[in-house]
Amino acid sequence: MYHFLLPCLKPGQLHIMRLSSNLTYTQINHNMKIKSLFFITILSLGSLWGFAADRQLQLKSPDEKLLVNVAVNKEIVYSVLFNSKTVLLPSTISLTLDKLILGNESIVKSTKTNNNREFNELIINFENSFSLVFRAYNEGIAYRFLTDFKGGVKVISEQADFNLPGQPAAILQQTDSYTSWEGSYIKSSSVNAIANGVRATTPALFDYQDASVKVLIAESDVWDYPGMYIQKKEGKFVGEWAKYPAKTEMGSWGNFVSVVKQREDFLARTNGKRAYPWRVLIIADEDKALLNNHLIAKLAQPVLIKDIKWIKPGKAAWEWWHDAMLPGLDIPSGMDNRNTLLYNYYVHFAATHHLEYLMIDAGWSDNYDVTKINAKLDIKEVIKGAKEKNVGIFLWCVASTIMKDLDKSLDFIQSLGAVGIKVDFFDRDDQLAMQWMEQIAKAAAKRKLMVNFHGCTKPSGMEVTYPNIVNYEAVRGAESDKWDYSINPDHHLIIPFIRMLAGPMDYTPGAMRNKTKADFKPIDPGLPSGQGTRCHELAMFVIYNQTFAMLADSPVEYMKYPDIMNYLSRVPTVFDETKPLAGKIGEYAIIAKRKGQEWFVGAMTNWTERSIPMDFRFLPAGKSYTAEIYTDNEDANLNAERYDYKSVKVNSDTKLDLKMASGGGAAIYIHP
Repeated sequence: MYHFLLPCLKPGQLHIMRLSSNLTYTQINHNMKIKSLFFITILSLGSLWGFAADRQLQLKSPDEKLLVNVAVNKEIVYSVLFNSKTVLLPSTISLTLDKLILGNESIVKSTKTNNNREFNELIINFENSFSLVFRAYNEGIAYRFLTDFKGGVKVISEQADFNLPGQPAAILQQTDSYTSWEGSYIKSSSVNAIANGVRATTPALFDYQDASVKVLIAESDVWDYPGMYIQKKEGKFVGEWAKYPAKTEMGSWGNFVSVVKQREDFLARTNGKRAYPWRVLIIADEDKALLNNHLIAKLAQPVLIKDIKWIKPGKAAWEWWHDAMLPGLDIPSGMDNRNTLLYNYYVHFAATHHLEYLMIDAGWSDNYDVTKINAKLDIKEVIKGAKEKNVGIFLWCVASTIMKDLDKSLDFIQSLGAVGIKVDFFDRDDQLAMQWMEQIAKAAAKRKLMVNFHGCTKPSGMEVTYPNIVNYEAVRGAESDKWDYSINPDHHLIIPFIRMLAGPMDYTPGAMRNKTKADFKPIDPGLPSGQGTRCHELAMFVIYNQTFAMLADSPVEYMKYPDIMNYLSRVPTVFDETKPLAGKIGEYAIIAKRKGQEWFVGAMTNWTERSIPMDFRFLPAGKSYTAEIYTDNEDANLNAERYDYKSVKVNSDTKLDLKMASGGGAAIYIHP
């Protein structure tokens, strides 16, 4: 640990503050390396020396574990400490507009601090009509620019540097494009192993494993602005954004995706009076703390919909993943038989098992015109019959198709009686695409339609502002079981610690043909399988955040197991309380969630077989409950579909040894 003397402001005077800084969290024994790191750090801190008294500001989190130092001179530079350890070295931020550069020779006019139970806030007001806001929560820190200009502005570029100390491990969803958020995560034992120029989606995780400190780079409250990626440049990570589209044409999948062929030399055209997105650092000292971190949602703009009573979370039957196949039934099934009779059967299944919805995917209408309905399907009749059984219908559509005439398209879907839409194939998150998502959410809310975004960027708080957005894809999910081996239990234990922090994710769990690592093979077309055990799959309904959740497999498969359907019928999609019980990134997770007086526990492991002790201290003391427990059978390492079910009495003193097979898990339903 090294100590530096830095100038720091107290009102009306200049004094010297002693700051402690860990240059690296790894053990360094070689004296020359220590000296080199010392001088490198001194140089990186050099821009902080010699500031005038009114240029050095500080902000602490409510629990005082996080400290943000902000320095304003020729540039705006900030750094972050957590438990007195540096987690972000001095990093420069600015916003280049066509009118001026915010952060270049900027003059502070005034400062203000606000204290809140959840966060502390520092507002720095500058001359030239702009401000910079920092917030410190116990879960992390964030900053954003505010401008108050007349008329419109053009955003030429943004500088958001993330200068991480040492050589943390990293888990990144790397990408060469601005069109997909459904890739696999790549683990790097050190950021040194990541080449300059590598781009990744956000949130992005950096892990100081020897110090048990995790740092995630993310964003929140993105409106009328492109989504943020990070890119490695000159040893640090910097924010990067897709530039404004100059030329687009229809192409890609089915020739119905708006593809950018040429880009402008700027990021956005926008209002001069506005708030820009939050740039976020989520910081935790325990892996399991990430399983219940909602900082991105907390930073989002509050709800704009006055009446939200019609927005209902829930689970849906869904035909697409299993190719609409109902083996053994006496009705024609399969993708060529998606007709009135078939969908009426799905409605019956949903109603019988208390599923709130049926998701009808591509094929019910023309991909290029939602008003042209498949002649095999009387969609109005299906929706009418479903409504009589208290089952709502979601309908799939293409983003570019409905954006041709958004009002006409949504008016038609509303006239059919649908309760929601699944909007697919955005494949972009430049400014225009982000505008489309906002426009769709707003227009759908006016018609009391819920929205499930697919082929889209990750959530960044829009679902808080428009809660009729009930889910986002932006995850490599169960569909990939059809094509490759990428969504295995190792992947399943990464996404709750990274992607899930952005917001809800439509992974579409529920596979009932469960396979071991040795037995799994992709299947398409046909009935696909899932990697991992049956109980591993059941646990996803607790561990994964999903306001609108699919039961991806065939109704025929579920009905073979009444005990499992009892669990799937009862598990909610939103909860009142969450208690992470155990977790290690990429390895295992155990979470308990409460809805009313009922509790649900999900436990998952990666391909490593393990046994984890668990207690029931999360239950109220002095009360007895019934626990319905689903665990891997002793043969699950050979046959991943094998599971054990038992019902036992438990209380807050109960202890349980959760034995999970390779790719295994457990699910528990606890009720009075």
